[in-house]
Amino acid sequence: MSVGSSPVRFDALSKTHGTAIYPGDRQLDDALVAKIVFTGQPHARLVSLDISAAEAVPGVVTVITAADVPRNEYGLTKFDQPVFISPSDDDSVAVATNVSRWEADHLAMVVAESLDAANAGAVAILAEWEQLALVPDIDAALDDTVLVHPQDGTNRYTHLKIRHGDTDKGFADADVVVEHTYEVPYQEHAYLQPEAASAWIDESGRLTVEVAGQWTHEDQEQIAHALRLDLAQVRVIYPSIGGAFGGREDMSVQVVMAVAVQKLATLGVHRPVQTQWSREESIVGHHKRHRGRIHAKLGATSDGKITAVHAQVLLDAGAYNYTSNKVLGNAHLCVTGPYEIPNATVDSFAIYTTSPPGGAFRGFGGPQGAFVAEMQMNRMADVLGIDPVELRRRNQISDGSIGVTGAVYPAGVSLPQVIESCAERSGFDQPLDQGEPFSPFASLPANPAAVRRGRGFAAGLKNVGFSFGFPERCEAEIHLHGESDDTEPIKADLFHAGAEVGQGAHQAFLQMAAEATGVALDHFEGHFSDTTNTGDSGSASASRLTFMAGNSIVAAAEVAAKAWAEGDRPAVGFARYEPPETDMLDAETGQGQPNFSYGYMAQAVELTVDTETGHIRIDRVTSTHDVGRTINPELLRGQVEGAVVQAHGYVLSENLQVANGMILNPRFSSYLIPGIGDVPTEVDTDVLELSDPLGPFGARGVAEMPYITYAPAVVAALHDATGVWFNEFPLTPSRVLAGLDAAADAADRLGGR
Repeated sequence: MSVGSSPVRFDALSKTHGTAIYPGDRQLDDALVAKIVFTGQPHARLVSLDISAAEAVPGVVTVITAADVPRNEYGLTKFDQPVFISPSDDDSVAVATNVSRWEADHLAMVVAESLDAANAGAVAILAEWEQLALVPDIDAALDDTVLVHPQDGTNRYTHLKIRHGDTDKGFADADVVVEHTYEVPYQEHAYLQPEAASAWIDESGRLTVEVAGQWTHEDQEQIAHALRLDLAQVRVIYPSIGGAFGGREDMSVQVVMAVAVQKLATLGVHRPVQTQWSREESIVGHHKRHRGRIHAKLGATSDGKITAVHAQVLLDAGAYNYTSNKVLGNAHLCVTGPYEIPNATVDSFAIYTTSPPGGAFRGFGGPQGAFVAEMQMNRMADVLGIDPVELRRRNQISDGSIGVTGAVYPAGVSLPQVIESCAERSGFDQPLDQGEPFSPFASLPANPAAVRRGRGFAAGLKNVGFSFGFPERCEAEIHLHGESDDTEPIKADLFHAGAEVGQGAHQAFLQMAAEATGVALDHFEGHFSDTTNTGDSGSASASRLTFMAGNSIVAAAEVAAKAWAEGDRPAVGFARYEPPETDMLDAETGQGQPNFSYGYMAQAVELTVDTETGHIRIDRVTSTHDVGRTINPELLRGQVEGAVVQAHGYVLSENLQVANGMILNPRFSSYLIPGIGDVPTEVDTDVLELSDPLGPFGARGVAEMPYITYAPAVVAALHDATGVWFNEFPLTPSRVLAGLDAAADAADRLGGR
């Protein structure tokens, strides 16, 4: 049996020995170097652009500008972003191309013989700007005085609604109402390798881009759209990828590199082009997790039954949509939590500002929405004096439950089992020990009088696969090889485009292919992520690859087995898997079937806080997940532990500072991702295998799930330790101290009355 085992990864040696080729490692003969020039303008109109001095720099071959782009627009779900900012507007595209709305909008690209020459050319570019009024944040955007995209008529360009039941009556029936406003922050993806790519025209005349991405065929479509080419004229290849987390789902260097190669060809220069961003360019130049403001109101009876939810979700989309309209949808659904909600009113908005764009990031809006839902549940439990696990038991969804969109949850709801397993395994109902002495500074002794311990709990759900009617599909092809008289295949090939971004997807694909065909795993060879020989797999996002790829592989195996039985050699099996359709929610009522499958999770967190310094140590995380069926136990554990560590940074240390649309700390010396000394002391991965009726071998997705509930569990644990609630994070020492001091001052004022 291949599924359920943890064989040595086929790429283990290359990645541990340093021989794996990532985009920045490629060394092409006679390659030119490209330098992308950012505008540095969060909101300004380009009056004039002079590249003549740059073109005259020794070693500069050409300078690419908007004039070289056949169709100067791109965007994954909405064409609202220019490839390059132009001194003149282009009426033939959907976006005004003469306005920079983000400091990392692209002004030009210098192609040169060396990086030094490219940098010198970049400095020599002269641009004249007319400064426009900034829209730096949600507050500035809401009154629509200054419009980021005037053609939309408003900065609130996406509005999702839920109108379920009678919310007014629900609150009238409530004995207790909890109402708060929460702020959720930016987060940088901080993947291992910054953006890099190589581009050339291959021997068959195809424009070829080798890059790190998350959806080869979407990259291909975006390039073809901007360059007015047929898809067959564009090839996209993914080599090894040093992390993604949603940060590579949208375009960065793909389109501009293709434009550069195309222009060079018109100049008679047939040489490859390569580029690689610095870490600072990467942090400034790609989208972030959405910051936002969410107001929520929760009503319940004295025995803990929820009666109503009201929420308003405001997500800062930044300068361009990227995937904000889709991210908003997940926040929109998750803000009510995985509970039986008889009455709900939710209004959610994606809002343009002149700040860094928000886009895809692990969890895709789920962490923001779930933070609020679970904070409200924990605060309600506190007010009612009910154990937080028990409050969830009294309201949890189960098979047959109807959600706030009026749709029955897809079969296989396992939230009750997940909650029980997490509570039992973590010992949530047991007294919390005092733990080990804790000092945040090695040079100072611990002060036991300042140390507090606490425990928190949270539960959640997350969609598997695309949602809200977005087209969903995944293709796979299997070739079985052997002689005509062979009864069993002696060799097999798997062709699949699903991106390997460090999560071990390609290993899992091969294991599922071996399981489905009965061919030994070591007899399989994988051919991955090349638009010339792999069908469209969709993106490596939405916790969907195991689910979608697995179903396409199983179906392809069936076709190949039939061809083998009929005597074909090689026996070829191609399949396209399409899951049950989902719905766009009704514009007025929010009713519809938004998803075809979910993953369910719960987390219990134990922490220690030093109340004199504000430092927090996470002592134990119990992370419980129903994965349906484990394809590879080691890969699964890596996904859980990796997600917890990434969520840990989001909640405790990663404080991206943005002022007037400009990122102030674009380096790891001041943007603090967790180091080995910062991560939770213990991560206990608790796996349930309750089969998803639709999943391959019963499997669900898991990649995003451990992220969803971490923030509210940590904040609840901090409250348990200190008696103070926090409505925003990251929980940096300064913020913790400020919160504790404010609570103490408030208590003193009350005591003095």
